[in-house]
Amino acid sequence: MKWPALWLAAAIPGTAKAQEQQTGFHPDWPRWCGKVYEAGYPNFDPGGQLLPPKPVPGPPLLHVQFQPRYSLYLESEKQGQFIVNAALSRFHGTAWPTWQNSSRADKFIFSINLAASGEPLVQNMVTINTTENLFNFDLSLLTPSLEPVQLVLYGAPEGGRPAWTATTSVFYLPEKKSGSVTRIDNLLGGMWFRNTKSGQKFEPLFPYGFYSSYDGFLRNKNHSEIQHYTNWGLNAITPLTIYNDSAAEFEFMDSINLKFMYNLRERYKNLTEVHENVVVARDAEAIFAYWSTDEPDGWQDPFSAPILAYDLIRALDPYHPVAIVLNCQNYHFEEYSAGADILMADVYPIGINATFSKWGTECNATHGDCGCDNCKGVVQDVPDRLDDLARYEAWLGRWPKTKVFSPQSFHGQDYWFRDPTVDESYVMAALSLNHGAQTIISWVYPTTDVLAAAHGSFARVITKSPILDFIVGGDRPHRLEARVPGVDVVDAAYWIWNGKMLVIVVNGAYADIRQRVELRVPNTTIISSTHWGDVPWTLGNEKLSTNWLPAMAVSIMVLDLKLPVSR
Repeated sequence: MKWPALWLAAAIPGTAKAQEQQTGFHPDWPRWCGKVYEAGYPNFDPGGQLLPPKPVPGPPLLHVQFQPRYSLYLESEKQGQFIVNAALSRFHGTAWPTWQNSSRADKFIFSINLAASGEPLVQNMVTINTTENLFNFDLSLLTPSLEPVQLVLYGAPEGGRPAWTATTSVFYLPEKKSGSVTRIDNLLGGMWFRNTKSGQKFEPLFPYGFYSSYDGFLRNKNHSEIQHYTNWGLNAITPLTIYNDSAAEFEFMDSINLKFMYNLRERYKNLTEVHENVVVARDAEAIFAYWSTDEPDGWQDPFSAPILAYDLIRALDPYHPVAIVLNCQNYHFEEYSAGADILMADVYPIGINATFSKWGTECNATHGDCGCDNCKGVVQDVPDRLDDLARYEAWLGRWPKTKVFSPQSFHGQDYWFRDPTVDESYVMAALSLNHGAQTIISWVYPTTDVLAAAHGSFARVITKSPILDFIVGGDRPHRLEARVPGVDVVDAAYWIWNGKMLVIVVNGAYADIRQRVELRVPNTTIISSTHWGDVPWTLGNEKLSTNWLPAMAVSIMVLDLKLPVSR
């Protein structure tokens, strides 16, 4: 929940009306995430909850999806790739015919064609119930354009009639003459970035930094303060300003290659202002994305507003993705998430009363606002929220979007009674990595020097090789089950890249674990390097183990594999 939020709506008469609240029930009442939060109003079910789909009776369905490997390709590139998923599902797809006594029963034949002309780009087959199948195609078959190229996949069982279709699009863009380009890896979720300073070559990017205030920071027009920001170890920033007010500051960010996400949140419903700002920002050297909308689910904005802004931004600038921040745990996710390439979650659980609010009301699934929607007030709220986003996408049968975590680095507003500790900051950041975050942008800078230094220290590890190579260029996180009798707060994940395994282990408890902690890590030989933490881990018989795991501890290690395994 970003300043100003509900306290401002309550303090300034008419603010709620100005926000054009049109969704949910009782729009004339003070609500957040569809729930009434002030005393004196009756409790009611806000609706808008996404529920799991009902399983289809009978045999499983074949759910066919495909996407370009990258969200965009440039005219200078010669070869692209498609990802083809042919998963069996109880919820989405078309019934797969029964083939008895046939070796062809598990083969799915497909053709990916240009929708306009019908010309095939790829004709091949996959085994059913497989995903992440990669197929190369010749980009010269496409014509460079600022418009997306529409694609259609036709598929059938081997020897059978076509019964499956799927559609998507790909950008094949003219070579950009100035400024940066960012593309999303639809296989792994990370971002790849190029500009003059990268020699116009795409490089993996993990943006790590803060939303940065205008008053008290950028308004000072002091470039040495921006340089000091980068000196903490941060490589990205989301300035809470626009070019009209801070053109020289954006130019300085370009000059020092401080990647920024451009803020449109205050004006995203005014498409004239969106147009004016995108036109001036799109050729910057350091822009990596646009932040179009802040908590539309919390404000209950019209469903169409984020989509209209998204469509305009992408029409004006197809070279950069668009992000929105979602605040609610489960309120009209399908509608509000539609207008973005990147989903950001601002989960602020530290120092809250998770059950009773400053408004004099209880907080639960249908009532109240305690500063973190449906949270428990613990660091585990972070992975829970990121898992929720992924779960909702799976329920909807959607291709997963890139996820961003916005950590808490503040207190106040009678919601948050203290700042996170340094260890809590490390733990929340590490938990977000384990659960798929590909960017960390914290609210808000300036913060305390202690928290700025903490974020910078962690950023120096995550945003550089070799950890960057694992998280952005190598793999998605895979869960590791920690064997700790009676303890459920140890969270671990691994990534594979270049014949090695990255492991991140987090103790999310406020107490030491003084018993054996064990994780099975198959095919590993030695701990080749430790990049964070001082826990005395040992590796033997393909098991990582320790007899002591300190409270709020994070361990980041790279293990060698017996056999070379790469993505």
